[in-house]
Amino acid sequence: MTIDLTVEKGHFCALIGPSGAGKSTILNAIAGFLPHASNQLFINGVDMAGQKPAERPVSMLFQDHNLFAHMTIGQNVALGINPTLKLSQTDKLAVQEALEQVGLDSMADRLPRALSGGQRQRASLARAMLRQKPVLLLDEPFAALGPALRKDMLKLVSNLATRSGQTVIMVTHHPEDAQIAADQTALVHNGRITQSGPTEEVFATPSASLRSYLG
Repeated sequence: MTIDLTVEKGHFCALIGPSGAGKSTILNAIAGFLPHASNQLFINGVDMAGQKPAERPVSMLFQDHNLFAHMTIGQNVALGINPTLKLSQTDKLAVQEALEQVGLDSMADRLPRALSGGQRQRASLARAMLRQKPVLLLDEPFAALGPALRKDMLKLVSNLATRSGQTVIMVTHHPEDAQIAADQTALVHNGRITQSGPTEEVFATPSASLRSYLG
């Protein structure tokens, strides 16, 4: 699988395409979960070959929120700053602000089981944003949500990323997700990117493979 893709700093890129096309493989390679050779993957001009996942300047948000059931929402979010939960006063204020940004400031002391699916994903998003990594990877994190809530979450991610200057790369099976949140869209088809560019242009002038995918 060989992918040719450039995402400029601070942009939001959506990867769309059929199941099995290679979208999640791209994210896993960026995150360091899959090997790649040197001079193939650069983030902010730095070759990522040889760098372990924990060393890479990326955060990843999955469809499964991955919250710890025995920890409060506030504690789960605070893990984005310090895994030991030893927080300074500045850190505590940052956690509070992150919870406010995702609308969970009144739920910091609740356990994950007391929240809805959408609220748990908001908590996961707050934790990912608190890590303050230059790149945020989204692997269909809102696929299980209803259309209205998914739209709200996409707009929230887009707004928070713009505010923080993060670069976002999102895998989605919903073309409308790209139109809602992404300024760049790339179609992944049979292990290759067959069309990429500004989202409006991609959907206004779809390639044959995109027309086939959209039906």
